[in-house]
Amino acid sequence: MSTSETASQNHHHVLNTHAADFWMARGAILVIVLLQLLLVNDFSLWSKLLAPGVELLMFLPLSVATAWTQNKAKYATTDAHFHLIARWRRVIRRTALVLTIIVTLMNSIALYFLLKALLTGHAGSAQTLLIDAMNIWFTNIIAFALWFWSIDRGGPASRGITSKQAADFLFPQMSLTDPAYRDWSPGFIDYLFVAFTTATAFSPTDTMPLSARAKLLSMAEAGVSLLTLALVAARAVNILA
Repeated sequence: MSTSETASQNHHHVLNTHAADFWMARGAILVIVLLQLLLVNDFSLWSKLLAPGVELLMFLPLSVATAWTQNKAKYATTDAHFHLIARWRRVIRRTALVLTIIVTLMNSIALYFLLKALLTGHAGSAQTLLIDAMNIWFTNIIAFALWFWSIDRGGPASRGITSKQAADFLFPQMSLTDPAYRDWSPGFIDYLFVAFTTATAFSPTDTMPLSARAKLLSMAEAGVSLLTLALVAARAVNILA
């Protein structure tokens, strides 16, 4: 087998590994849209439908582009084909990062208005306060799972294809000598787990952030989670008591 054929097979293996992760990420966006629509109190900027509307407008072309690249990957046979697919995936990644920024910003705005209403005495009932607090908390977890998945080692478009990108997170599997984990690479569920544990423990658990950007993102997620749980949820519980 020639070097070119071997490289093409490696590209094919990597591009199809965790292929479902792209759809999990798209599904995560739909979950965020649903959570935003389920906010009881109106803690949005301008209109309650603004954030979900913008996110859906970006979601549709992203989904089409994802389906196109995955279909092309099935029939790609040369290095040129795989490099073209990887290039398109990088474009998709940049667009997805913009969408993730919008989601994070809108959720932060919702938390700001919720805290403002709480501090000024204009918050809703304890029940609606708890619902909205948990809504923002879950949205925070999903948003940062998208962040972690998108940035680690150049994102899913580059992960495993190039060795130039340094790892942003150290997963336990990376330290194992078991041959079964030799070609292991993290998937979306792994990053969702990291985001969940960061939001609940307010610190790293089994996966350590390595890069400065990973540490800053982890700090931001933990900070939003702390504000949501410690201030808003605690206040709502006091009202109920």
